[in-house]
Amino acid sequence: MEKIVKPGALLVLAAGVLAAGAVFAKASPEEVDKLGKTLTCTGGEKAGTASGVPEFTGKWLGTPPGIDYKPHTGQHPVDPYKDEKPLFTITPENLSQYAERLTDGQKAMFAKYPKTYRMPVYTGHRDFRFPDFVCASAKKNAQQSTMNANGLAVEHGDKGSLPFPIPKTGLELAFNNLLPFRAYNEETIRDNANVLSDGSIAWGRANNYSMSLMNMPDEAGKPLEGPMAQGMNVTLLPEREKGTVGVNQEPVDFAKDGRLQWTYDPGTRRVRQVPEYGFDQPMPGTGGKMTIDQDRLFNGSPIRYNWKLVGKKEIYVPANAYKIHGNNVKYADLIKPGHANPDFMRYELRRVWVLEATLKEGYRHVFAKRVLFLDEDTGQALVSDFYDARGQLWQHGLINHYYAFDANTFHAGTSFFYDLNSGGYVAYNLFQERPLGPILNKGNLKPSMFTPEAARNAGK
Repeated sequence: MEKIVKPGALLVLAAGVLAAGAVFAKASPEEVDKLGKTLTCTGGEKAGTASGVPEFTGKWLGTPPGIDYKPHTGQHPVDPYKDEKPLFTITPENLSQYAERLTDGQKAMFAKYPKTYRMPVYTGHRDFRFPDFVCASAKKNAQQSTMNANGLAVEHGDKGSLPFPIPKTGLELAFNNLLPFRAYNEETIRDNANVLSDGSIAWGRANNYSMSLMNMPDEAGKPLEGPMAQGMNVTLLPEREKGTVGVNQEPVDFAKDGRLQWTYDPGTRRVRQVPEYGFDQPMPGTGGKMTIDQDRLFNGSPIRYNWKLVGKKEIYVPANAYKIHGNNVKYADLIKPGHANPDFMRYELRRVWVLEATLKEGYRHVFAKRVLFLDEDTGQALVSDFYDARGQLWQHGLINHYYAFDANTFHAGTSFFYDLNSGGYVAYNLFQERPLGPILNKGNLKPSMFTPEAARNAGK
């Protein structure tokens, strides 16, 4: 059982499972007053720790001084910490020294790959901040946001920031991960590698477009309602699926509206609505190793799980992950049998919220339990461990986030989903060898681009 650090009065533990009809109290005036003072404007503790958690400085908004970067063009991420070297590296030989600051999935990776797996740990940095309007929305949300009685929507929240900067329940944490402040427009040609246990790779590629309607510049501060997000995925590889197009729409209120998905089939030249979309349906191009609701480690309706806020913990997580996303990174160097090349990884010691989801009685999902570790400053999940119906650890997933200068927020980059049974894994959202990286917040995407008719036109 992992040791949980409980940092004083800031932490309020959830009392187990959400009771039917329960609506939880908003943050107290005393708690709200801490935002921007002892807490960051989105609820993280500003202070560092003697053990190595960095102090929040927030000294940079957007592109740091001395960095040559042209925003909104798809330039690959530029590393402001490129000259730093690891403080130390966690290996099977010294694992016991750091075990209390590792997740069960991380420890399982060392057991599975004792000769090759390691974790380079760097000096921590919390140097980037959010725009002022994000802080303003966060403070309002801390004062007014509540969970709907059915646990499937946020009430009285505003767009443009986390709905719960001072979370008190597991469901509030889950909705922070669903509704963080992130890029409002994104266009990326993604490569996905389905890596088999023998090291061979089945490649996928798609052009992805997405709009986060909660974070549009002219929507900040408005009521949290309407569609959450819209997306389009145009398949480029494998060749047999080339031309397949999917468009989807994500609701804010999962009780009132479902997730909608339409697919254009180039063989029949027809668009059809998918009867049900999300949950544990296989993610296309991953060989069944990844489910649709594993993107960003969890997405979609929370209805199938009971959500428990376990506490706060200091663990080593991927952070400031610029090195892995450089345009000098070659897939042959990064994608290795068993796991990604550790030379490209960067771990830092961070405080994270520990969120445990257990499958509700009467509901189905391939993961009977999932444990997510959410960054205290952003609300976004960084690492997750996944368990099967027997309660056995099955998968370990992680996202390499970095602060995107052109979006003034943290962006989910390349992810890895490791199957601890088969030895295979998925490298998801690769763009290192693409001419362009993610094109963020260019402002050229419109809601009319995410309709069934748009899917038909994109597939022609």
